[in-house]
Amino acid sequence: MNDAEYERFTEAAAHCEMSNAAFLAYSVDKAARDLTRTAAEIATEREVIDELFAARRHLGRIHGLFNQVAKAINSGADTPQLNAAVRAVRSAARRTEDAADALLAYRNGDTAA
Repeated sequence: MNDAEYERFTEAAAHCEMSNAAFLAYSVDKAARDLTRTAAEIATEREVIDELFAARRHLGRIHGLFNQVAKAINSGADTPQLNAAVRAVRSAARRTEDAADALLAYRNGDTAA
C-alpha cells in the first residue's frame, strides 16, 4: 500500500468512525461475501492495465516501422499514404495516453477525470 492509498484508507476508516483495524476487517469481510464482484473489479482493472501495456508495445513496434519508412524515404521511395499513417499513429498514441491518465486518476480517486 502506497502513502496515498494508506491516507485514503485511514480517512475512510475515520469517516466511518472506525479504527483502521476494524475498518479493514469489515472491508475484507464485505469483499469476501461477494467474491464474484470483487474478482470482477480486480480483473477489470488488470485487463485495462494489460491492454495499455499491449498498446504501448504495439506503439513501440510502430516506431520501428517508421524508422524503416524513414530509411525508404531517404532512399527515394514514394510514400503516398505516409501522412495518413502518421495521423493514425498520433491518434492512437493520444488515446493510449488519455486512457493511461484516466486509469491513474481513477486509481488515485480523482473523480473529476
